[in-house]
Amino acid sequence: MGQSMAGKVAIITGGSSGLGLATAKRFVGEGASVFITGRRQEELDKAVAEIGGDVVAVQADSSKLGDLDRVFAEIKSRKGKLDVVFANAGILERGALGEITEGSADRLFDINVKGLVFTVQKALPLLVDGGVILLTSSVVASKGMAGNSLYAATKAAIRNLARSWMMDLKDRHIRVNAISPGAIETPGLAGAAPDAAGAKAMFEHFGSLIPAGRVGQPDEIAKVALFLASDGASYINGADIPVDGGWGQI
Repeated sequence: MGQSMAGKVAIITGGSSGLGLATAKRFVGEGASVFITGRRQEELDKAVAEIGGDVVAVQADSSKLGDLDRVFAEIKSRKGKLDVVFANAGILERGALGEITEGSADRLFDINVKGLVFTVQKALPLLVDGGVILLTSSVVASKGMAGNSLYAATKAAIRNLARSWMMDLKDRHIRVNAISPGAIETPGLAGAAPDAAGAKAMFEHFGSLIPAGRVGQPDEIAKVALFLASDGASYINGADIPVDGGWGQI
């Protein structure tokens, strides 16, 4: 790895596993100072040990504004600035129309939308002019899938937030882009299956639907996040970057 992010400070919410963990490894490997958040301290501790280097974990639930205040107070105290905000924390819950519960609707929108909105808004005083905001959307935002309507709706909302925030922040030259993963082999997606055998079957099924012939790996998202955070992506703004093996194109 090189030093494309030397001197930069980044926050990655949902950074203790999956896409966030893989991206934290990439960012630190390229010289960044990285803060990761997650709800479970034990998982955060494991992630810090796995990432190594200049990484700090702060236990936080992104849907709780008081937790976010603690996170950004810690970043202000330690570094005084942010160059990259990767609002990645999210959950997946399924439910067909007619079976959707109030609790599931609240959790999905509180974490996937409200938490993301206030993560970014509370980061703005620390984010440097010319900084970068990355948002995790999903290929399902533009697909119809049975039992996935609320989750897909939260991810579709994120797509428009990228467009609108680009305009809100244009005078500060802050770039805002969304990344839309397809089926990626993460603990979060595996958790949608009842057990390990079910997860294996699910990943094989997804692979049969995807033109690339397989599900993706977290590092394949991390490499795109690293590019979008770099000066190499200086003219990419308000975009939605699909990283889905072609699934969203069919």
